[in-house]
Amino acid sequence: MAAYPDWGVTTAPNDEVPIAHSLTGFATAFDFLYVSLSTSRKDKYLKKIRAVTKEMYEFSKIRGWGKQLLQNHQATNILAILTGALVTGVHDDPETMIWKQVAVNCMEKTMFLLNHVVDGSLDEGVAYGSYTAKSITQYVFLAKRHFSIDNTENNWLKQHFWFYYATLLPGFQRTIGIADSNYNWFYGPESQLVFLDSFVLKNGTGNWLAQQIRKHRPKDGPMGESSSHRLTTLHTEYIWYNAQLTPQHPYGFGTSKMHIFSNWGVVTYGAGMPNGQGNTFVSFKSGKLGGRAIYDIVHFKPYSWIDGWKSFNPGHEQPDQNSFTFAPNGQVFVSEALYGPKYSYLNNVLLFAPSPTSQCNEPWEGQLGECEKWLRWMDDEVGETAGEVIAASHHKDMMFVSGEAVSAYSSAMKLKSVYRALLLLNSQTLLVVDHIERQKDSPVNLVSAFFHNLDIDFKYVPYRFIDRYNGALMDVWDAHYKMFWFDHHGKSPVARIQEAEQAAEFKTRWTQFVNITFQMDSTVTRMAYIFHGPYVKLSNCRFIDDSKQGLRLAVNINNTEKIVSIVTNYQDISARLSYLGFGGYAQVEDIHHVTRFGLGTDVVLKQNTVNTTTFNFGFTVNLIAGVILCVAIGFLASQRKFYSCFSKFFRCALITVIILWITELLFVSNNCNQPLCGVKWIRAPTDTDAKQSYSQFFYLPTVVITSLPGSGAEILKHLFYNSSDFIYIRIPTEHLDIPETEFEFDSFVDACEWTKSDVKSGHFKMIQGWFHSIVHNTKLHLQNIQLNEVSGSRLSQRTAVVKDKRKKIRRKEPLLEHKSRGKRSLDRDAEYIRELRRHLSAHQSARVVVSLSSGSWTLKLPFIQEVIGPSTKALYVVRDPRAWIYLMLYNSKPSLYSLRNIPQHLSMAFKEEDNNEKCNSNSRYAPEYESLRRLLSGSESNAVSLLAHLWLANTAASLRINQDLSAMNYLLIKFEDIVQFPQETAEAIHVFLGIPLAPARLNEIIFATSTNLFNLPYEGDISPTNINIWKQNMPRKDIQVIEDICWSVMNQLGYSKFTN
Repeated sequence: MAAYPDWGVTTAPNDEVPIAHSLTGFATAFDFLYVSLSTSRKDKYLKKIRAVTKEMYEFSKIRGWGKQLLQNHQATNILAILTGALVTGVHDDPETMIWKQVAVNCMEKTMFLLNHVVDGSLDEGVAYGSYTAKSITQYVFLAKRHFSIDNTENNWLKQHFWFYYATLLPGFQRTIGIADSNYNWFYGPESQLVFLDSFVLKNGTGNWLAQQIRKHRPKDGPMGESSSHRLTTLHTEYIWYNAQLTPQHPYGFGTSKMHIFSNWGVVTYGAGMPNGQGNTFVSFKSGKLGGRAIYDIVHFKPYSWIDGWKSFNPGHEQPDQNSFTFAPNGQVFVSEALYGPKYSYLNNVLLFAPSPTSQCNEPWEGQLGECEKWLRWMDDEVGETAGEVIAASHHKDMMFVSGEAVSAYSSAMKLKSVYRALLLLNSQTLLVVDHIERQKDSPVNLVSAFFHNLDIDFKYVPYRFIDRYNGALMDVWDAHYKMFWFDHHGKSPVARIQEAEQAAEFKTRWTQFVNITFQMDSTVTRMAYIFHGPYVKLSNCRFIDDSKQGLRLAVNINNTEKIVSIVTNYQDISARLSYLGFGGYAQVEDIHHVTRFGLGTDVVLKQNTVNTTTFNFGFTVNLIAGVILCVAIGFLASQRKFYSCFSKFFRCALITVIILWITELLFVSNNCNQPLCGVKWIRAPTDTDAKQSYSQFFYLPTVVITSLPGSGAEILKHLFYNSSDFIYIRIPTEHLDIPETEFEFDSFVDACEWTKSDVKSGHFKMIQGWFHSIVHNTKLHLQNIQLNEVSGSRLSQRTAVVKDKRKKIRRKEPLLEHKSRGKRSLDRDAEYIRELRRHLSAHQSARVVVSLSSGSWTLKLPFIQEVIGPSTKALYVVRDPRAWIYLMLYNSKPSLYSLRNIPQHLSMAFKEEDNNEKCNSNSRYAPEYESLRRLLSGSESNAVSLLAHLWLANTAASLRINQDLSAMNYLLIKFEDIVQFPQETAEAIHVFLGIPLAPARLNEIIFATSTNLFNLPYEGDISPTNINIWKQNMPRKDIQVIEDICWSVMNQLGYSKFTN
């Protein structure tokens, strides 16, 4: 190779990637063989490595890959420059030092951006992702070895294992083919997996998965390794492998589970399973261009060194928003078309016609960016492509996932919604529903769906279901995999079954697809498709409801009818409750169970069987009573022929009948709950019936968040902020605050407990009215806030009033600086109110989330619950007292203890006043605070002891006071659980709220807790490591004091001792 004048490839003259591969391989081999080479060969090879490295460095200044981050070309080429620079720079050559600096700077930007990607994914897909990850893992190793730069705590690396495991189809041979992909990986992934195990995970799961892939990888055929890739990572796999890490499968292996890639916009179910009947795989894609993190960075511009989409290259992505795959029993039935030109019809998505902006396949148009070899991400509107997974949840062998893809289509088509829902009814049956909503003046009136399969041995053939619906069938060794379709009018058009070949890398790839075209006669069109395997019997399927809010289908599977309800007006939480009876997106009912996706499955209570004995008895009694009455009436008609007292006889007859009826009533009332026992009453169910049957269980939540200040409750904002379901309101701000005319709130804490009886007795009426207004008349409350400009004199007056009113001690500062700071604060708060107004205008059914920053409210939740009503959902956040006290005393200088002047706040809490509403030792006073009051009255208290008693008093009092609240209205959350187990905790919170957790909210809470990129007030970066920093930095004697004082409540909350 040293003799070759040029390492480029003639078929790709403008591509430096082949040169980079050669440089990395040649320089690595030179390093390995260095001691075995003669001096002349060393000089010759070193000269060549230096020349090619310099060439690559010069190319980095002019080629796109020199500035396009998170793309396989850049990672490959920059790593080659770094490798060449390391090999040639052993003598501190100034030029090689520049190469190293440039390469490290570029790769560190890559690692920084990857830390934003919370799910460990790469937007280019698994195949190209393995390409990029090969270079990233090698860089992390070299950076730590040569520059002492440790990236092994990078959150993306911690999650990257799932990018390989949760994308594997059953059998460990094939992966999902999202974006430009092969059937599986380009490079590795055994090398990447053993790296993750040795340096990041250290639990044996990486070694286990690498072992499974080696064991099951085909030796030949389309899923075998290519000859050019086979041995390229063997040396790193050998270097990094740690034999002391015993291969260990991940938790839950062997059970089909759902995995959400919240950044990528991909959901998989049944991944990483062995081949077998019932081991079914489903995937769904609806994501933002470049992935959520990169899309948001491009649009919100937080970093000056990012130049919009010019800093990235999502050209390997496909027009595939709302695409899916289905492999029942591990047999691929619907698959991606893999690597190829960017045409929408090569993906399992929808196309529309006639479109005024069609650029290929006229008059049809698919998703934005199509029609060329690479995705045209710099074209108009393409950069705004933001598919979204709306809902994703599973229960046992059922799964529901849905996505919105309207932003992926040209605005000229005037579409309002392109919503697709997938519902896995069992391991054999998948229901897919498309809901399309368009504007009245939309030019399109046809929609076409495509479903692909790459297996040339198993071709689609036409099929009809119960002589009613058209379909297609795939025969796999006499096992029939079937699909059929129909729209909400019951129409089932004949499909076109086609084949196509397209260019893929340096070869062609064959695909077959079913193409179904529906007429769109109105502004709303709905289509349903059923896909099922051979081990299930379907006997009927039909729409039974087609309303504005959603749809219902009846599907008969194995002689059991299932009612599927899906909300299509998914952004309106009130519409979801009205249609389903709870705040979710879909449910399935049959005679035995009802599954509310996101909440769980409940058993349907059986109706009491008809008691025929009761019916016979009642009928007999009524017959006897009727005979007696008839006889009496007969006597009345012929009374002149008898010489008996008629009135006495008739009186006896009536008494006998009444006694008989009373006896019947008593007997029947204990044995029958129907108007007429034994009679079958039939009535068509209505939407109102469904809603009323669940209304006693589900309310739309009104969320109240409270905690002791410094406990980290602010992190819950990420579950609610910018959500169509909620409007997050923090209290207090300059324009939003609790009225203080009746009770003077302390901004930190007080010792006053309020109960339900205070509401019933009429105490604190103004505060009750404020809560009622902010919760039940939110829009009017926000509109009534005056946001006029504040003059300098008014600002000074307002500041003085607030200062005196809240009794805060401020540090002295120049008057002009104080006024300027106050004006900036008011401006920010005014914009915050405007933002709340805009959000509520866009989402009028959004539920209120009130975050109360004062610790005073932890003792007043029963009062709040009584004011707001049964919809109250109180979230009380507690924190380890050692971490909390460390934050107060040691985390910053000056300490938060001094900045907030906590001793004065505490002294004010126990100050006796003449105001009757103020609590004292005789009224509304939490007795748990008594030990703190005695400590304050003494002269020997220190800060640690004082804060420990405060945490103990507030937490113990809160636990006692709130224990009477229903589990339906009150949830205690440990801050440590939010940070260490964000997904599990977020899911538990949303089950408590009665609303499924949206993948977008999941991404936000994981980002806040795992990336070191989110700061809490006064605290700095949040991560599972940082929240326990007190263990390293806090004096041991202080820890001992805290544990001695707080242990009784710490133990109750599940905290363990750090000291013996």
